[in-house]
Amino acid sequence: MTATADDAAQDGRRAGAEDQAGADARFHTLLRAFEGQPAATAGRGKDPVNEPMIRHWCEAMGDANPSYTGPDAIAPPTMLQAWTMGGLSGHGGRSSAYDELLALLDGAGCTSVVATDCEQEYLRPLRPGDAITYDAVIESVSPRKKTKLGTGHFVTTRMDVRANGELAGTHRFRILKYAPAAPRDRQQKKPAAVARRPRPVVNRDNQGFWDGVRERRLLIQRCTACATLRFPWLPGCHACAGLDWDTVEASGAGTVFSYVVMHHPPFPAFTAHEEGAGEARPYAVALVELAEGVRIISNITGIPYDKVRIGLPVQLEFLRVDEDLELPVFRGSEG
Repeated sequence: MTATADDAAQDGRRAGAEDQAGADARFHTLLRAFEGQPAATAGRGKDPVNEPMIRHWCEAMGDANPSYTGPDAIAPPTMLQAWTMGGLSGHGGRSSAYDELLALLDGAGCTSVVATDCEQEYLRPLRPGDAITYDAVIESVSPRKKTKLGTGHFVTTRMDVRANGELAGTHRFRILKYAPAAPRDRQQKKPAAVARRPRPVVNRDNQGFWDGVRERRLLIQRCTACATLRFPWLPGCHACAGLDWDTVEASGAGTVFSYVVMHHPPFPAFTAHEEGAGEARPYAVALVELAEGVRIISNITGIPYDKVRIGLPVQLEFLRVDEDLELPVFRGSEG
């Protein structure tokens, strides 16, 4: 039997794949040698746990839990990592092993990095005045993974956080060190389908909110036990744990409490309603504080994205984005 050109090509691809797999396995062996080595040793938080940082955190998160104020205040558990962050001047106590691992990945072309996820475990509450120390270890380095961003390796570190020498919690942090994928040739792409905004997730807990939107009303939950307003909709009251509630209709007046401008990834559906918007363009997403005191995340319309500012007065309107989806947004005015 005579081998064909196709057979030879398949054999060549198979041999190339086997060579690549072998190279990947050898490189992963080098990376795994860093597992168990310290990423940071005897690090110290730049500030003790303190009331101003707790207050700023709670204001940003809209969390009015009374546990975080007063003479017996504790820090919100999710602030665990905040007390160990290095700021612009960087971390103290970082190990040479972690730098060597990142340099090895850089040398293999994995020069880009993105944080992917974290896991936290809380063992005791943190209180104002607690002195924070920490140690971190390189817990794992994954085999070569192919993602939409590019091909690389996931690196997981585990940090043990101590308060006055007592273990208070653990923080696992995972990054992807990767080689960016080559951009596709736009001319080779198939014509894209008409972009549609993602559909909201409607469930039994927020069904009433979306029923109100269909009637062009912005409804806020109100606890019937303590009259606390809450948004987004939740099955129970965060103030008194009551399960019974009714609704009040928002007046529609509000101000921009905070905002971001989305530049990437480009998604034409989010600006398709704008006059002359044939392609994706930046758009503003704001945390709007309503006159009733609760906050909602939505788009700002009526003004260019680069004119949005904190404190900007806005007014509720309902935007029809396609044939079966209408959304509450907020119109600002340059004047």
